[in-house]
Amino acid sequence: MAAKRTQRVLIAGASGLIGTELVRQLRDDGHEVLKLVRRRPSADDEINWAPSARTMDFRIVGEVDAVINLSGASVGRIPWTPGYRKTLRDSRVQPTQALAEAMNQVATPPQVFISGSAVGIYGDRPGERITEESAPGTGFFPELVTAWEAAAALAPRKTRVVNIRTSVVVARGGGLEPVRLLTGVGLGSRFATGGQFWPWISLFDEAAAIRHLLTSKLSGPVNLAGPVPATSDRITHAYAARMNRPYLFRIPEGVVKLLGEAGERLLLDSARVEPARLEADGFRWRHRTVEEAIDAVVAGEE
Repeated sequence: MAAKRTQRVLIAGASGLIGTELVRQLRDDGHEVLKLVRRRPSADDEINWAPSARTMDFRIVGEVDAVINLSGASVGRIPWTPGYRKTLRDSRVQPTQALAEAMNQVATPPQVFISGSAVGIYGDRPGERITEESAPGTGFFPELVTAWEAAAALAPRKTRVVNIRTSVVVARGGGLEPVRLLTGVGLGSRFATGGQFWPWISLFDEAAAIRHLLTSKLSGPVNLAGPVPATSDRITHAYAARMNRPYLFRIPEGVVKLLGEAGERLLLDSARVEPARLEADGFRWRHRTVEEAIDAVVAGEE
C-alpha cells in the first residue's frame, strides 16, 4: 500500500482553540505545519504577518501545498456593539482577503485554500432541514459570513477553495463553555423552550474534518456539524447529566433578549444544520452524538 503523502500546510489562527488541535493532528499525521503570527516569530515554524495592513511575505503561499485560515474574533463576546461588529467583520474578511491576494501573486499557488466560515450564515430557520444547498438567512451574522466567503472566492482559479461552515465547537474553552461552567456550580438551565436546534461539533471532529478536506475533492461550502442534530435542551441537559448536577432552571426568552442581538442569535436561533456533503464524502465522526462529545469534555479529553 502506498504511503500517505505528507503536505506542507500554512495556518492562520493556529494558536486558537481549533488551530491548536488541528496543528496537533496534522503533525501526528506527519505533515509540516507553518504558522502565521501577528507578533515577532519565536520559532522556526512561525511567519509574521499583519493582515489589516496587507503586509506579509507573499512568497510563502507559493511554497506550501495548502493554506488554512481560521482567523476571526470570538462571536461569544457580548454585546455586539457597533465597534465590535466591525471587529467581527474585519477580523474575518481582512485576513481572508490578504491570503487570497497573496495567492494571486505567486506562480504556483497552493492546491487548496480552506477558509473559515460559520453555520451562522443560515440565520434563524426553525422547522427547516438545512444543508449546504440552503440559502443564506438575513441579518447581521448571515451578511457577515457571506462577506467572509466572498473574500475567499478571490483566490486563484487553480486553487480549490473550501468554506468550512463551522458549528459551535463542544470543548473546554469552546462556545458552550459558559453552559459547562454554570452547570458545574449547580445552575444548569434551559434557554426559553429549549426546542431550538443548536448546531454542534466536537473539537476532535472539527479538526479531523479539516484534515479530511485537505485531500478531498470537495470545494465550496461544507457544513462542519455533528451528524445527529440536537436541541438546546438536549445539550444543556446532557451537560447536567454527565456532570451529575441539577437541571432545575429555565431562563425565559425575555431574559435572554436582555443580552441584546448577540444573546438572541447565540441562544434563541434555531438551525437544524446537517453535514450532508461531508457525510456523502465519506467522513467518519469520532463523536456522532452531542452526548458523546460532552462525555469527552467532562472526561478532559476535549
